[in-house]
Amino acid sequence: MKLIHTSLVCFLSLASPLTASLTPQHLLSPLDHHDPSLTPTLETNHGEDHHSPPHSPLLTLHRSLITLDSTTGSEKTATAFLTTHLRSLNYTVDTQDVGPAKDGRQNVYAYLGSSSAAKVLLTSHIDTVPPWYGYELTYRTPEDDRDGKTGDGEKEWYITGRGSVDAKACVAAQITALETLRASKKIAAGDVALLFVVGEETTGDGMRTFSASPLNPFSSSSSTTETSPSYHLQTIIFGEPTTSRLATGHKGLFAFTLTAHGKSAHSGYPELGRNANTLLIRALAHLENTTFPSSPKYGNTTLNVGYLRGGVAMNVIPERAEARVAVRLAAAPVAKAREMVRQTVSQIDPEHLKVHFVVDGYDPVDLDHDVPGFETLTVNYGTDVPHLKGGPPGQKRYLFGPGSILVAHGDHEGLAVRELEGAVAGYERLVLHALGRGS
Repeated sequence: MKLIHTSLVCFLSLASPLTASLTPQHLLSPLDHHDPSLTPTLETNHGEDHHSPPHSPLLTLHRSLITLDSTTGSEKTATAFLTTHLRSLNYTVDTQDVGPAKDGRQNVYAYLGSSSAAKVLLTSHIDTVPPWYGYELTYRTPEDDRDGKTGDGEKEWYITGRGSVDAKACVAAQITALETLRASKKIAAGDVALLFVVGEETTGDGMRTFSASPLNPFSSSSSTTETSPSYHLQTIIFGEPTTSRLATGHKGLFAFTLTAHGKSAHSGYPELGRNANTLLIRALAHLENTTFPSSPKYGNTTLNVGYLRGGVAMNVIPERAEARVAVRLAAAPVAKAREMVRQTVSQIDPEHLKVHFVVDGYDPVDLDHDVPGFETLTVNYGTDVPHLKGGPPGQKRYLFGPGSILVAHGDHEGLAVRELEGAVAGYERLVLHALGRGS
């Protein structure tokens, strides 16, 4: 447990008959109706002495999202909440089944007015990695936003919880940014749409589904032509934790399963069997020592053996062993790197070692970063950017969001309130820049 001076734990994270009876719309009562006086802004009440918990529509929305367990595959409740919330703000909302309808997994696409066409698309994902843990707001010395280490600065309000950074901070900040721009009459129907997808943390099936659907004006299933309003989707702003800097790009990715087929026997007579574990270990060692492509921008390609399984008992020569491996690719093409994996494995034992590539993979992704006033960085993680296909000539793609990936997916995922608030202004600036309206 972390030491804290003041702690506010969201009561909705506690198991009780009361929370069990709450529906998604109950989680966000301050925003249930689009009252202009409740339009989200950057104005947060931090309490007179900074020891009273801050509150604002932005923080309420963020808390409500974190309170909902939306681990990949279980996003149904979060989708229902966002659908209800966005409709209460007078957005037109279309939901889109991802996988079998009975699973209840849906993307959420929201826009102003009657036409789904937009010039700018703000998008992020609502699913999270496991395990889920609840919301907590504390007043303490925060994690350093840039390196994940404990900072030396003054105490401030800090939010933790699964998805607090990746990527519910982006979802809350994007919605709040649009509401702020609406309130100031800087955007109107046809300018901006919102897309919140499921499945980003695993296969990207949410964005892949959207990409292939008529809602994507550049999909083969769309009837869009160059004269259609939706053809002019010129900018897409993806939300992921970038410590509130614009990402200039991210590494490519592919993954594979490596299976070794042995022959079981008594461990006292190894000559009668073939040890699948030994075979697998030899192949993995050769892969670790393989020099994959590198680049000045993205550095070295890295290989992670994330899962190992083999054998049934210590006195039985294992008949089967398996490893699951992810490769973060620093230089194109992905096809060349995949072929290097095949060749390396075949040099060990082509008959008893089998490689199965579990995802198509993609090359490193270069991103736009031409907006004045933003610091930049490159990132090593994967995103939904390559899963959204098509676009008109010159389409811009930006990647921006609050919080650090270095604390996302861990047991201390969190970010400072100030950075969540700052991201709202960042998204506003990106939208206005994309619309050619300055700030």
